[in-house]
Amino acid sequence: MIPELQTERLLLRPLELADATQTQVLFPHWEIVRYLANTVPWPYPADGAFRYYQDVALPAMQRGEQWHWSLRLKSAPERMIGCVNLMKGEKDNRGFWMGLPWQGQGLMTEAVEAVTDYWSSVLGFEALRAPKAIVNEVSRRISRKNGMRVIATEERELVGGKLLSEIWEITSEEWKARR
Repeated sequence: MIPELQTERLLLRPLELADATQTQVLFPHWEIVRYLANTVPWPYPADGAFRYYQDVALPAMQRGEQWHWSLRLKSAPERMIGCVNLMKGEKDNRGFWMGLPWQGQGLMTEAVEAVTDYWSSVLGFEALRAPKAIVNEVSRRISRKNGMRVIATEERELVGGKLLSEIWEITSEEWKARR
């Protein structure tokens, strides 16, 4: 069972299949997808969100391999504004996206703090790692604010092509020291 999380301004609700409708409107924009893994189809299909939630995200949540939350403002909880997720893996444990109207307001930094705490304090993993395209300065800035550091550099296949990327990490020990 994945719990609802809260920050000062956000509700993080466990992802549901019904969220696909709002995702399908908010997600398929080049500014959002270009630095994501090339497993995201582009152009994004009309049923892309539904298929991803039904066939990938929700089954992985049920197996206890991934944790996905829809992001919602406390002031408008009926409206989804983005997503954040955690996943088991060696180099890729966290991902996120935010709808264009809500970018640049520090909302994703709040969401990332909540899920990083969940990863370390509740799930008990030793370290959280997140890849970032070096040119994706906004995402890199969120990781810096979250106390992460670069541990490796590699080329990755992204929606926008093959790009030099960094693997960012924070250990649970480092996270707890920050809290």
